[in-house]
Amino acid sequence: MSENGHISYDDFLKVDVRVGTIARAEAFPEARRPAIKLWVDFGEPLGVKKTSAQITVHYAAEHLVGKQVAAVVNFPPKQIGKFMSEILVLGFPDGAGEVVLVTADQPVPNGGRLY
Repeated sequence: MSENGHISYDDFLKVDVRVGTIARAEAFPEARRPAIKLWVDFGEPLGVKKTSAQITVHYAAEHLVGKQVAAVVNFPPKQIGKFMSEILVLGFPDGAGEVVLVTADQPVPNGGRLY
């Protein structure tokens, strides 16, 4: 990052943000804070990747299947309790600081890269 806080386009390209469809979602009662386990389908060649997200204020697991979301897919896996997270699903804070998922406003092919 430069002194003025700007990044280069090459820096931006290092973060691999893709769209995928939630294929499976279930409660994560073992988590320290209420969370939902997600399995997100990014199509070929990435396939299905899993993560957990603290999104229970605005979302219920049973209503997430089929929703398209944006996620960073090139972080290293991270152990969260007994669950291995492979991606970072992206969101913005609402007025109370609770997560609102980043989604596509129209259906797009799974695996599409943000640009």
